[in-house]
Amino acid sequence: MQREPAMFGQPASPTPSQREQALQILARTGIGKANYAPPLFRLLWRLQANCPPPHFLPFWQAALLLGLFLGPSWAGLMWLLSHLLAWPQPSLPILSVAALVIGALFGLSMALYYAYGRRKYRLPTWEALASPLAAHKRA
Repeated sequence: MQREPAMFGQPASPTPSQREQALQILARTGIGKANYAPPLFRLLWRLQANCPPPHFLPFWQAALLLGLFLGPSWAGLMWLLSHLLAWPQPSLPILSVAALVIGALFGLSMALYYAYGRRKYRLPTWEALASPLAAHKRA
């Protein structure tokens, strides 16, 4: 059996079936696919990253991953637009602080959104999906 590398503090899973189970559960809830499998996560999965769907990430990991993605992306976009459109160019300290604040606010708000969805739909834990007993109960 091929083992995928562990990511985000999660134990390595023998196959992607754990993620597939999670995606099937999320699809049955009626949550939109763009919400339970956002583009960033689909990209990570395509790059062979063994990370759970965002609803199954612990709060701090969702906040950190999403905040660290958006903060620098937003700063890079603002820097690029300021050069292309001849806007006043922000100083590096201002751009850095703005990226940090934007990233933190976005990461926290998205982590709250996913935690709310996890509770609302009574989703199992990621670890419960890995246990053979849990798979047997769902079958």
